[in-house]
Amino acid sequence: MGFPVVAGDAIWWEESRPEENGRTTVMRRDADGTVTELLPAPWSARTRVHEYGGRSYLPVPRRDDRAITRYGVVFADHTDQRLHLLAPGAREPVPLTPAPAEPGALRYADMVLSPDGRRVICVREDHRGGGRPVRAIVSLPLSGRAAEDPAAVTELVTGADFYAAPAVAPDGRHLAWVSWNHPRMPWDGTELRVGTLDGDTVTRPYTLKGGVGESVLYPVWRDDAHLYFVSDWPGWWNLYEIGLTGQAIALYPAEEEFAGGFRLGSFPYQRLADGRLVVLHGGPDLRPGVYDPRTADLDPIATDLTTWEAVATDGRTVVGLAAGPRTPQTLVRIDPGAGRVEPLRTSRADLPDPAYLPEPVPTELSGRYGRTVHANVYPPTHPEARGEGPAPYVVWVHGGPISRATAECDLAKAYFTSRGIGVVDVNHGGSIGFGRTYRERLNGQWGVLDVEDATAAARELVEDGAADPARLAIRGGSAGGFTTLLALTGDTFACGASECGVTDLLRLAEATHDYESRLLDTLVGPLPGYAATYRERSPLARVGEVDVPVLLLQGSDDVVVPRDQATAYARALADRGVRHAYVEFAGEGHGFRAAEARERALEAELAFYGEVFGFAPPGVPAIELVTEFREPETEPDLVAEPLPPLEGEPAAPPRADTA
Repeated sequence: MGFPVVAGDAIWWEESRPEENGRTTVMRRDADGTVTELLPAPWSARTRVHEYGGRSYLPVPRRDDRAITRYGVVFADHTDQRLHLLAPGAREPVPLTPAPAEPGALRYADMVLSPDGRRVICVREDHRGGGRPVRAIVSLPLSGRAAEDPAAVTELVTGADFYAAPAVAPDGRHLAWVSWNHPRMPWDGTELRVGTLDGDTVTRPYTLKGGVGESVLYPVWRDDAHLYFVSDWPGWWNLYEIGLTGQAIALYPAEEEFAGGFRLGSFPYQRLADGRLVVLHGGPDLRPGVYDPRTADLDPIATDLTTWEAVATDGRTVVGLAAGPRTPQTLVRIDPGAGRVEPLRTSRADLPDPAYLPEPVPTELSGRYGRTVHANVYPPTHPEARGEGPAPYVVWVHGGPISRATAECDLAKAYFTSRGIGVVDVNHGGSIGFGRTYRERLNGQWGVLDVEDATAAARELVEDGAADPARLAIRGGSAGGFTTLLALTGDTFACGASECGVTDLLRLAEATHDYESRLLDTLVGPLPGYAATYRERSPLARVGEVDVPVLLLQGSDDVVVPRDQATAYARALADRGVRHAYVEFAGEGHGFRAAEARERALEAELAFYGEVFGFAPPGVPAIELVTEFREPETEPDLVAEPLPPLEGEPAAPPRADTA
């Protein structure tokens, strides 16, 4: 589930369907508890803005002939990327935005209503004509006129490389938004800007807060002339307030985060009608609380759910998405007054016996030069089986690399721990949840510090007697795959598994999508001056140092880390006679969405560890490790059915914020 919204008397959210090849629908829960799926197949609410997308829908009030307000829903359809309106009682959605000559070339996200309720204000990404996409904040009518008349779409704000979080003041007189420019990412440096909203124009825009070295996110209007926002100016993402003029005021200075990453349309705090704020705060795992600006008190909300990702409200009803180590992602309603949480819907009704689910052990490890490395350790867990001596362990490296490993229930981890393989999920330097200084450890050091931290985690488990030094593996996806392949050049790991991993930094800088096209400027260094460093840090250039088995899993339609990154690495392994397996999933992008692909990827990984560590997992197809390059497997039982063909298939939005 994703992106909860409270509108009218209903609660709304997105819900992905892996069993339907990753299709995303919009759900509504009415006041009487009735749950309705609004979008039947083949409709799929999934925006491709920034390739990772974000919130793809917006409930909108519509009045019928009797002046009764009912809600329809505006959504971005995955296939054509146009905005569509499903009116109350309608059988089929109708388009709201024009069809570009190039399929999917106009994309929309982060939608809000205009002050008069007749237009949608949102971020638009324009890929027409090739070259770099152009982004703007635009306004378009709910009447559907823009579907045939592109001139009906009005550009309100232009000029920056990226936009997010348009927010209309309660009196409708001002529009606030967040913007930033290459080569920065939203966690590096952004600006909170505001302008006068006059009909279909924004005039006199200016910057309220932020800059190249300050990450300002999530503007929420307090009243007609004041905004709340989150800034890491003091080194941590803390809450602030600012007027249309004057200085920003810190609301609750603390060495903890009041944000947990960056996704378009997802907020870590909300304002209630009585002036209080429901906030999420903490480290990599956020917890809920109620902050009162009048007293500066932050009161906790009692809950066993440890990992919160979003909250939403209409000022009275508050909902959120949260999970625990043995509780899957759950849609909940929060009672701020009583400090209670009520579960409304769970992402999984068929959870295994909790005795099979590992409890994470938060751990601080000693990295190189004595620096602290954070990790969650998941020991092997089975109600009826006990191992003797040190266990095999797999180091998990998250994507991003500016992302985080949380303690939420993850059945993929339990898939391995219930079979006797321990997991240590590492928050290496660069991870979110430990302040800006910890994030910036990775600047210029990607491919060095992350590898050292992951390796240090494995070695400390060996020193503690928990892990078998002869049966250590490492795995990761995207940026985590990059770290995995570089870690295999050392002598710590017996094997490694990479999903959609980066193997050639120079090729990545040339071929990846615009949103992250300058990310490497910060993580490695700007080109062309650092070209030699790009080559030295690329796993492909260091494949000669790898002598242990490697598993490569790759989506055929990945536009973030294109498939030729994986095939080039597989060929290089074959040239050296290194045992490996390369499995490609047709129709999948960056991060697998379809159930069949996810299941096959897990089975391939378990079979791979069995082949290397000397056991045969029952009920799992064996995997063949080869020393020559073979064309990808394409048998139907090994891959997901492809999604509808679309030029430039997008990256699937993973839980992590970036590649």
